Amino acid sequence: MTDSVPIKRQKRDEYLRLIKEQEVPTEQVKMPKKKFFRQRAHANVFSDHNLHYPLSPAHMDWSPHYPAYINPDPTQKTLSGTPKLLKDVEVVDIGCGFGGLLVGLSPILPDTLMVGMEIRVSVLDYVRTRIHVLRVRQQQLKLGITPEAAEETQTTTESAPEEEAGTLTSLVPGNYENITGIRANTMKFLPNFFARGQLSKIFVCFPDPHFKARKHKARIISDTLNAEYAFVLRPGGKLYSITDVEEYHHWILRHFIVQDGEDISAGSSKLLWERVEGNELEEDPCVKLMASETEESKKVTRNNGNKYVAVFRRKEDPEW
Repeated sequence: MTDSVPIKRQKRDEYLRLIKEQEVPTEQVKMPKKKFFRQRAHANVFSDHNLHYPLSPAHMDWSPHYPAYINPDPTQKTLSGTPKLLKDVEVVDIGCGFGGLLVGLSPILPDTLMVGMEIRVSVLDYVRTRIHVLRVRQQQLKLGITPEAAEETQTTTESAPEEEAGTLTSLVPGNYENITGIRANTMKFLPNFFARGQLSKIFVCFPDPHFKARKHKARIISDTLNAEYAFVLRPGGKLYSITDVEEYHHWILRHFIVQDGEDISAGSSKLLWERVEGNELEEDPCVKLMASETEESKKVTRNNGNKYVAVFRRKEDPEW
């Protein structure tokens, strides 16, 4: 039976089993290696994928993802009967990849609950394992267990980018308890997870460009989806986008901003957005992290590519 399981999956499952045997092991826990979690970049967003999602945001059980934020009051339950959290999730990274942005944002926004939504199973396993290891290392530091220098200076090409976020020599705000990853198809089920006006930030980092015209319907930015983003974002909230494809950047701008001479209906979602520019954009720490901490941004930097950033603020609801 074991022989039928791919070697990569066997090694990954063995690693996951070992790091979860002890809640706070006495030896240094190593960061996961991406080579065991690789998966093709494209996923069919129109497939069912056998996904599990809540009937409504009030049914969503967040307690396994944020154990440090579970409401101690036993009477505080979701509609599915699970414990509520002390606060709501406010930040979403759509298509979070290997979780670089989440890990970078965690100490910057230590009191904010953030979630990465990823449809690929193996990639999500990596994100959850990475967060688990970071939390364990924080607990070890609290107990006075310091990482061994030899293990913290591994320099293989494969592990170098991963070790950057894992070389912890001091406690960080939030202790990485405020981030998690879930498997979800954002194009289909975003309103099932988040209530109206619940979110303060949405990140769309290096989305699949779907170059062919017949594939444009699978792009994560569209008139329909932008209306959903406006629904879950509170007024004043921001949607952050970055891509290395100039054509896609202009596509994003066309779908958020009213173009000169464009005749739009009163119900258009474009009327709910305004572009953030100038000093506010330059001084936003989230923009800097988005352009430097994600795995795709590092790849673009290594290849001397261009990065196109656009941030949009959710306006107040119009009278209509």
